[in-house]
Order: sequence, then structure tokens, then C-alpha cells
Amino acid sequence: MTIPLIDLVAQYQGIKPEIDAAIHQVVSRGQFILGPEVEAFEQELAAYCGAAHAVGVASGTDALELTLRACGIGPGDEVITAAFSFIASAEAIIAAGARPVFVDIDPGSYTLDVAKLDAAISPKTKAILPVHLYGHPCDLDALMRLAAPRKLLLIEDCAQAIGAEVRGRRVGSFGTAGCFSFFPSKNLGAYGDGGMVVTNDGALAEQVRCLRVHGSRRRYHHEVIGRNSRLDELQAAILRVKLRHLDEWNAARRRHAQAYRRAIDGAGLTELALPQEAAGAAHVYHLYTIRLEAREAVQQALTQAGIGCQVAYPSTLPAQPALAPWVDARQRFPVAEACARTVLSLPMYAELTAALLERVVEVLAKSAAVRAK
Repeated sequence: MTIPLIDLVAQYQGIKPEIDAAIHQVVSRGQFILGPEVEAFEQELAAYCGAAHAVGVASGTDALELTLRACGIGPGDEVITAAFSFIASAEAIIAAGARPVFVDIDPGSYTLDVAKLDAAISPKTKAILPVHLYGHPCDLDALMRLAAPRKLLLIEDCAQAIGAEVRGRRVGSFGTAGCFSFFPSKNLGAYGDGGMVVTNDGALAEQVRCLRVHGSRRRYHHEVIGRNSRLDELQAAILRVKLRHLDEWNAARRRHAQAYRRAIDGAGLTELALPQEAAGAAHVYHLYTIRLEAREAVQQALTQAGIGCQVAYPSTLPAQPALAPWVDARQRFPVAEACARTVLSLPMYAELTAALLERVVEVLAKSAAVRAK
């Protein structure tokens, strides 16, 4: 029995008629760049997030970079972000010309440890870029209380957390802007790359729109150096279909997370640290990530049994060679470093069945038994 980390074929089969019709409509219309599908999806996603504006771009990384640039962040500025994330969180800051400043994470939520932010703030700090990692929202209330009196921008990296909530309010609507990725494996994934910026700031949205088409608001007139970063019509049409199913899929992921906990607890696997959910937060489990000391042995056992698993991420951001010029090598991030050594993500997708989930836990239990001998 093979169990993938994520099964996009099963997802497609469940909505095949809707997807095929949406693709056919775009192809028949013959308009593929910045047409009615992109415009409609922007409106629908803004409404879904509870924001006034949304701007489709080519990727989640571009969403971050163009937002930073639209906010006027550049050389000489510092942006605080989490020490444990995908490199795009820091890469976008550098691409905008600013310097990333890293802060350790909270061990329960894997998100920015707000208690450690004060020490990282300097006169050069212009923004905080928290990452809602694995689908768990950051402590946005605390972040807003800290950022507002200091006049710091709050730019949410929502790449892994679409639909996640804090006190019933969806991520992406709290800060200056929220940045989303539609990479195929995301909870709301395209059939290629794609991204979105959501914001309540109309001027910021307009500036991102300008930047995404070579710095132009009208054809052949270029105000600033922008880039080609447009969400295309086919992807927008596909994402419009999927958005209608997103809440149902996220609810299924939450049920699977609860089932994992029951099964793992029932198997007595006390050496595994399971995902936590903060009070008032609604986790959407982009990844179901456990922590364990004997990760390599368990990962090997799962792989040999045909079960997909993933280490996200095997390195902290400050330890990445590409980021060395922006890092103080003496600084330590003990929680992020411990997570990099111990995290392991198990299969998680809406179509995961009880039998498949039980098989994953069965292999986990056997690998634990082997280690105990």
C-alpha cells in the first residue's frame, strides 16, 4: 500500500467535471493573461479573507517581494522574520533590498516567538514578516499590539495557512497585507505557480498592480522598474473552483489531525511531539508535523513502507549558506535549531481515509518498537 504525502490526483478526481469545465471556458475564450477569471478570483479571495483588495501575482515569493517594495521597503531597512521557514520568507526581503533579521520560534506553534521580538527591533526596523507555518496562525493579536505603537508594518506570510483563523478572523486580514502562495501542494493549490496579495490598503494594492506589469499602469508607460508577475487566467479559473471547496477540505484536514492524535495516543507513542493549537486559533494543517529525536530511523521506516513523509525544514534560515552575508554567525536560535533536527511531516490531505491514516500510525508504532529493543 502506497500512501503519498499529498494526493493531488485524488483531489482532481473529486472535482474533475468542475475543473475541466473551467479550463475549457478559458481556452474557448482565448484570453489567458489578466482577464475576467483573475479579476473574479481576486474579488472572491478578498471576500474570503475579509479584506478589501486582492492582487494576483505569479507566486507566493513575488507576493512577498512586491508587497515589501510597494510599502517602500528597501536598502537600509530591516525586516524581522522567523528563523524557521522556507527560504522565500527571507529571500523576498533581500530581493526588495532590505536586510532580514531573524527571531526564534515558539515550540508549540512553530511561529514567531513574540516574546523575543523586542530585542530584534532597531531604528532600522520597518516591518515584521511573521510566517503562519504548517497552517498554524501566529499570535497576531500580540504582534499587532507590538507593531502598532512602533509604527511597524505587519506583512503576513500566509503561504501555508489559507483559511486559518484567529478568533474567527482569517489570516491575511490582520496586518498591512497578507501574502499567499498557490503552489500545487498548498491547501488551495493551482496547477502551477501562483500567488496573491490581500490588503485593506487601496494605495498598496494599486502599487502592487503596477509592479506586477513592469511598473506600468497604462500600456507602454513605465513609472518604476517592476517585473512580469501575473497570475494567469487558467490558474485563476482552477483556483476559483477549488476555493468553493476549501472550507470543506480544511475541515477534513482538521478531522484527520484529530484522528492522528487519537491513534498516536492509543499506540502509546509518547516519544512523538504532536502539533499543538493555540487558544483562539484554527489550524488548517497544511502539513501534519511531528517531532521526534530518532527522525532518520522513522523516516526510513515510513519510506520503506511506501508512506510519503517530508522534513520541512532540515535547516534554519540563518544556517542557509545563501543567507550567510546577512547573519550574525554568533547568534543562536535554539528552538528553530531543535526543530530542524527533529521535525517530520506525515501524509495530510482531505482525501486521506481512516484506513490509510491507521496504516501510517501502524508503521510509526512498529518503528518505535524496533527502536525500543
